[in-house]
Amino acid sequence: MSEEKSAVPAWEQRFRAARVSLPDWAEDAPDRALYVSNATGTYEVYAWDRATDTHRQVTDRPNGTTDAELSPDGTWIWWFDDNDGDEFGIWRRQPFAGRPDGPGGRTDPDEEAVPGLAASYSAGLALGRDGTVVVGRSTDEHGTTLHLRRPGAAEAVEIYRHEEYGGVGDLSHDSALLAIDHTEHGDAMHSAIRVVRLADGATVAELDEVTGRAEPRGVACLGFAPVDGDTRLLVAHQRTGRWEPMIWDVATGAETALPLRDEQGRELPGDVSAQWRPGARALLVEHEYEARSELFSYALDTGLLTRLETPRGTVGGATARPDGTVEFLWSSAAEPSAVRSTAGTVVLRAPGAVPPGSVPVEDVWVDGPGGRVHALVQRPAGDGPFPTVFDIHGGPTHHDSDSFAAGPAAWLDHGFAVVRVNYRGSTGYGQAWTDALRERVGLIELEDIAAVRAWAVASGLADPERLVLTGGSWGGYLTLLGLGVQPENWTLGVAAVPVADYLTAYDDEMEALKSLDRTLFGGTPTEVPERWTASSPLTYVEQVRVPVYISAGMNDPRCPIRQIENYVERLERLGRPHEVYRYDAGHGSLVVEERIKQLRLEIDFVRRHLGEGLVRQDQAAPSGGGTA
Repeated sequence: MSEEKSAVPAWEQRFRAARVSLPDWAEDAPDRALYVSNATGTYEVYAWDRATDTHRQVTDRPNGTTDAELSPDGTWIWWFDDNDGDEFGIWRRQPFAGRPDGPGGRTDPDEEAVPGLAASYSAGLALGRDGTVVVGRSTDEHGTTLHLRRPGAAEAVEIYRHEEYGGVGDLSHDSALLAIDHTEHGDAMHSAIRVVRLADGATVAELDEVTGRAEPRGVACLGFAPVDGDTRLLVAHQRTGRWEPMIWDVATGAETALPLRDEQGRELPGDVSAQWRPGARALLVEHEYEARSELFSYALDTGLLTRLETPRGTVGGATARPDGTVEFLWSSAAEPSAVRSTAGTVVLRAPGAVPPGSVPVEDVWVDGPGGRVHALVQRPAGDGPFPTVFDIHGGPTHHDSDSFAAGPAAWLDHGFAVVRVNYRGSTGYGQAWTDALRERVGLIELEDIAAVRAWAVASGLADPERLVLTGGSWGGYLTLLGLGVQPENWTLGVAAVPVADYLTAYDDEMEALKSLDRTLFGGTPTEVPERWTASSPLTYVEQVRVPVYISAGMNDPRCPIRQIENYVERLERLGRPHEVYRYDAGHGSLVVEERIKQLRLEIDFVRRHLGEGLVRQDQAAPSGGGTA
């Protein structure tokens, strides 16, 4: 390795290395694709003409762009234009080939894709093959609204409105039917599906497994069959206590269960999702279990489930191509991501050097108050006990997986062990585990985290005098709550974009999250104030004993700035040691240098408060080799 490269710490190399997302291709023009990359230092949308292997940057904004979609014919690129990460904006579009330069070389701004629709939070987008467009919008004033623009129409018309959160599911292949995911029943954890006929707005079918049921089950739209006139809708359901797919013919009401068993006849454990393969004669199945995932192909005529070869780790998305191959984004905790094909090739590689690898994860199962808790553990070189970072995932309906992440790898480079906990409320372990997060919000997760902490100390992994609780978003919330509820457990706290004052957060957050919070708590702050108060970090701020670091986005619609300032003001009045970093973006940053700056500040904060004996990485070479 050259001196120039070795002068850059491995952890910074991982952040700066270019990455690409799984390409999304146009249904009727499969050689035209979109992906997101940080090749310029900011995450932006790129167009890829696969026939000529030419790439073009589509968007160029100071705080980045990630939401984009191709029209089915590949002619237009739609992208969501918000204001500095606030997630409140409109859809714009530009030709796939780009706009011609105007006078003096000027490039005109991308046009409003659906003129007349005011800015909003996005609630989905569906683009039909005949030019039909359905735009989903969410606002505090109107809840969820869906708007239809038919080919040749000058304006979109509103076709759906409800105060509870919902969104666009999918358009049928012939644009005759629209599937709507909705939570009109008031349970944002378990959605229902309504299918309407666009010609007259009539409801064709409804699938609601919440209303009138003692044990609610969710359903979600996975997509209509890609065949004209085909009324089969692929649906995810929780009837067996986990997510798995079925086929629902919305015209006849017939439901077809899919007995997904491997070559040995064993039922797949964990959560299962699926998508149609081209021609609708088979499905591409994604199976998630115990923080890892794998792919299968399922033949609808024979019921044969065939495993597709993927390395052990996590599939971050997959797509079935018309030629029969499957492309997927894969990584593991030790190996950086790559877009691969079941043909055995690397489909798309980001420009520049491959980032250094990191340390594999170990699986640990710990008995907790609500059942066995799964944790992912990474150890630095040497003998423990180590200073240890408990890096808590966001969501809460999410889970940590055996996938590559630059943040945990940075802590490992600095001599820390890293522990990530899939607490109750996490996905991937069945519906009961996810749905356990009710009413005692935050406190339930902390019980599981405490159980894993006790194991980490007793096993000799973690130094009990050097334990850092950290996380972003919901993980940041649990960090602040944990410092107040379990003050004896932690040495430091590092919270990124957290919920800090839950009652104020509810007033200011986006409507979709208000709906989720009402479900989690079983009512509004006015209806069940004692639950909200018991789960708010601000309630326990006087019990915080250790230094706290907080970072916050000034334009964050999910964990808004005002409620964080309330918490910080209380820390100041109490004289508790703390540091705050505010930045001009939303719920996190899409700018690589800003991400590096934030982690550098966090590492510096921890080093200053934990003292000597930590590994310095100022001039470190990569700790792992690069990969193809």
